[in-house]
Amino acid sequence: MAESRMIALGTSLPAFALTDTVSGKTVTSSGYAGQPLLVAFICNHCPYVVHIADALAAFANDYRARGLAIVAISSNDVTTYPQDGPVPMAAFAAQKGFTFPYLYDETQQVAQAYHAACTPDLFLFDRAGKLAYRGQFDSSRPNKGSATGEDLRAAADAVLAGHAPPAEQTPSMGCSIKWKAGVTPT
Repeated sequence: MAESRMIALGTSLPAFALTDTVSGKTVTSSGYAGQPLLVAFICNHCPYVVHIADALAAFANDYRARGLAIVAISSNDVTTYPQDGPVPMAAFAAQKGFTFPYLYDETQQVAQAYHAACTPDLFLFDRAGKLAYRGQFDSSRPNKGSATGEDLRAAADAVLAGHAPPAEQTPSMGCSIKWKAGVTPT
């Protein structure tokens, strides 16, 4: 088990250009300029992600209509975790009803740029591209409560209203990102 590194609030949105495993199109961070954006590091096999996946899909449906953009990224090493590769990712996205891009970070450079540590690891940026929230989805855990997204919903409500979420935020926890041999997490 690992926890989010809780990088500094106000950090600028790291750039990315990754392939969406569902559409096959390249999705870039610059395509979301001027919009609040949730970047969620997830994977297919982690029990913590599986626990929140349906609630994350519901969150996306609720908040997309309100102007929040969402992307999910899987950065796990598919040599040791082939179930987290692009084809299974597309199947997982379809199964869970994801309406947002599910991007594959093959080089793991995007995960490093975000200082992502676990799945799920959530980063919510405001309209100016500044980090406003980096915390848990909610306080539920596998086999302990139902996922509601309460914490992320409160943060997204604040950002969409033009306010900063409270600075005290609870780290996300889950499975560690599965780094490739020779890749050092930053």
